Amino acid sequence: MNEPTADTVTAPAWERLVGRVYDRFLWLGEHHGMRARRVALLAEARGRVLEIGAGTGLNLAHYPDAVSELLLTEPSPPMITAVRRRVAASGRDGVRVLAAPAAALPVPDGSVDTVVTTMVLCTVPDPHAALAEIVRVLRPGGRLLFCEHVLADTPRLRRWQRRLAGPWAGFAIGCRCDRPLLADIENALRVERVEHGRWSGMPALVRPLVVGVAVR
Repeated sequence: MNEPTADTVTAPAWERLVGRVYDRFLWLGEHHGMRARRVALLAEARGRVLEIGAGTGLNLAHYPDAVSELLLTEPSPPMITAVRRRVAASGRDGVRVLAAPAAALPVPDGSVDTVVTTMVLCTVPDPHAALAEIVRVLRPGGRLLFCEHVLADTPRLRRWQRRLAGPWAGFAIGCRCDRPLLADIENALRVERVEHGRWSGMPALVRPLVVGVAVR
């Protein structure tokens, strides 16, 4: 069902450590609302679904029966190992884990009904390239379900996000806290619905959230 096991030994030591503690680091945020956001957002997934940057597979349990095939893409070897374990433990059929970056998705044009990103576009090296790939793989009328932390609206927090973006990225394996991701999504797709919120239980730099649906 899956590709060969990822070689976590070749990953940098800090990346391997993050892969081991990732779920525990996010636990408070999950407890204070993020899990409920995942459930509500993923309830809208339909047909052939591709998730970008699946991480350790925190979304896996929340995909509905309306999903006929689930492709989980992830570029980090430690995360790939973790998500494959979670898929195997779930016993769920129709799931494949693909080692791939967001800018080079290994699926044909117009072959996906739903793309999912949850806290991913902050980390990809080039969000515009990732969004171009999302547009490419979505069928006409296909939808992007997104939940992303973004550059704050408030001037004070926005200044701190920009000031600390580099150190935060070094700590959080490339995660950028200073990206205007809603504007990027709006430039690539038609945003059908968006909700602004807060990622409670997490550092202030990554608390501003946008959750919504965009259509090709």
